[in-house]
This record gives sequence, C-alpha cells and structure tokens, in this order.
Amino acid sequence: MRILIFIHSLSCGGAERVAASLSWYWAERGHKVTVVTLERVDQDFYHLHPQVRRVALELAGKSRNVLEAVGANLRRMLALQKVLKYEAPDVVLSMMTRANVLAILAARGLACSVVVSERTYPPQCYLGRVWEWLRRWSYGLSEAVVALTHESADWLRRHTSARRIAIIPNPVSWPLSCQPGAVEPESLFPESRKIVLAVGRLTFEKGFDLLLKAFALVGSTRPEWGLVILGNGPERRSLEELARSLGIADRLFLLGQVGNIGSWYARAEFYVMSSRFEGFPNALVEAMAYGCPAVSFDCDTGPRDIIRHEVDGLLVAPGDVQALASAMARLMDDETLRSRFCAKAVEARDRFSIERIGAMWDRLFEEVTSGRRGMDLTGNAQFNL
Repeated sequence: MRILIFIHSLSCGGAERVAASLSWYWAERGHKVTVVTLERVDQDFYHLHPQVRRVALELAGKSRNVLEAVGANLRRMLALQKVLKYEAPDVVLSMMTRANVLAILAARGLACSVVVSERTYPPQCYLGRVWEWLRRWSYGLSEAVVALTHESADWLRRHTSARRIAIIPNPVSWPLSCQPGAVEPESLFPESRKIVLAVGRLTFEKGFDLLLKAFALVGSTRPEWGLVILGNGPERRSLEELARSLGIADRLFLLGQVGNIGSWYARAEFYVMSSRFEGFPNALVEAMAYGCPAVSFDCDTGPRDIIRHEVDGLLVAPGDVQALASAMARLMDDETLRSRFCAKAVEARDRFSIERIGAMWDRLFEEVTSGRRGMDLTGNAQFNL
C-alpha cells in the first residue's frame, strides 16, 4: 500500500511523534510511505525510517491578515495537490485540523482515500469561525475521521458532517530513542533524592501553575522530594516567579527540553499531569510504559482512558489543587503503593503498543480502500483499554 502522511511539521510534539512512529511501522511492513510537512526539514525533531520519503513544502508561517491567509492556504493546498498527483498514494493520512482541511481539499478528484486524525478535544481548542466551519463542512468529504477518545468522537458526530468515525488512541514509543541534548538525572540528583516528574510545553493548558501550588502544599514537610518539569514554553518566567512566591524555588527544576526523556521517566518516583485539558497525552502513556505511577486531573480528554484508577495511578477532580496535593502525598508516603502501581503501569507497553494500534490503522485503511463506505466505525474499531 502507498501511504502519505501530511502534518504541519515533525518538530517536538505529540502528533509529530505519532506520525513518525506510524510511518516507521508501515515502512517496516513493506508499505511505501511518504511524509509531507509544511515546515522545513531542518525543523525536524524525529527521525524517520530510511525507506520513508520525506517531502517538505516549506510553506509554513503566519499571515498578517485575512487576505494573506487565504492566499497562503491556497498555495499550500495546490502544492500538496501536486505532491499527491506525483506520489499517487492509496491513502492520505493527515493530522491536526488545519492540515486535515487542506488534505481533504487537495485530494478532491484524485484516486486516493483521505483519512483525517483529530488530535485534540475540539471544544477546548476553538480555531476561529472560518476554520470551525471548514472542519464541520469538509470532514464529510473524507473517507474516515479518527478520534482519540470517545468524547471527541461524540463531539465530531454531533458537530461535523463526518460519515465514518473511528476511535484509535496514540501508540506508545518504548523505549524512547535518545535525541541530542541529553541531561542525565544522576548528574543533578543523588540517589537519595526523590523526584516527582511532569512533562509538557510550559503553557496555560498544561496547568503547571496548579501543579506548583499542589506541590507547595505537600513539599514543605517532605524535604527529600523535588519537582522536575521537562519542556519549554512561554510560561517559564511566570512559573519561576510563582515558585519563589510559594517558597519552593529551590525544589523546582525547570530543565527545558531534554533528549533523553526516557531516563527521566525511569528515574522518577511518579508522574503528575496537571493539565486543564488534553487531547490524548502521550507523555502520560510514556511515563507509565516506563513503570512510572501516575497522578492526574481527570480532565477532558485522555487521562481516564489511560490511567486505571487505583490500579496503576490516581485520578482526581479537574482543577482541584487540594485533591491533587492529597493524591501526591499519598504516593509520596506509601512506597508499597508506588510499587504496586508501578507493576501495573508497565502494562501500557502492551495496551498502547505500536503493533496493536498499528493493526487498528491497518484495518481502517483496508476498509476505506476497499470501498466499504457509509459505516460508522465507532464501536467497531475501538481499542479495549
């Protein structure tokens, strides 16, 4: 099968990691795979299989006004259409809403099936009136729309014209490959120091301000514990200021983006996710695959599909700082509980393995290319978590 994946970039991010992982999976199985991005190749963070063809349209960038945006997106659509005509894929898989709309329009009239992947929980990520309308209208022109969770699938069914919806979660990458910029945990922390780990871009939606407040409630009486956050973003300075005001500046370690994140998952005592909202948090699955118990807000969407409450982690009410602090304290003070959760957390390696998730994509592709249309896959192409 000839498969073309279209995404904005291959920079460091969850959707980008999934695109790279799936392209590798299909290339290993003998499919002809092409990965197309709007961004330049020199912005790539993830490595692709040697047999994967890489095409960069080099048409990324922000527009200054509406007229310029219309022209830029028209050029992107025509450039992608040219690639589609040359590559002649059986299936086009696009990821992320704007790329999805461009892929659907570019493929009109061509002999390829278009499958689009909605990466977020749409109600939490308003795109503006024009893009919201384009999503609602264009998704019905695709052969299938893939959601990451039941909540997202329900929203897409109600608010778009999608004819066929599948629920396929993200695969986990384990073990993670090492990228440039490695920082070894032992270079900063002795074995006696216990680490609470969080990973993500330093932005409002990740809720790290809530995490700092929760850690401040429990950390003062547990001096052997430190909080490590991996990731860059615009909220860094405000988080540093908040840590100082909470009196935990010497216990907070904002290490930025590191190339050996797997080493940090393996070193941490447990993982905390404080997001206000998510799509399907890859870092949470990765941490658990490394045997890292997890504490998370039960936000929309993803955590409740990943953490099995009181089995491999703890879910608490969204935005409840006191509840998050109590759950963290419970794990800090109970090594037996951490060990029990750890033994179950590693099952994420199988639950979200690339083989299992890839097989779901394979079945969907077989269906759309065989011409079996008009069947809603929700309930038939789901993953039993």
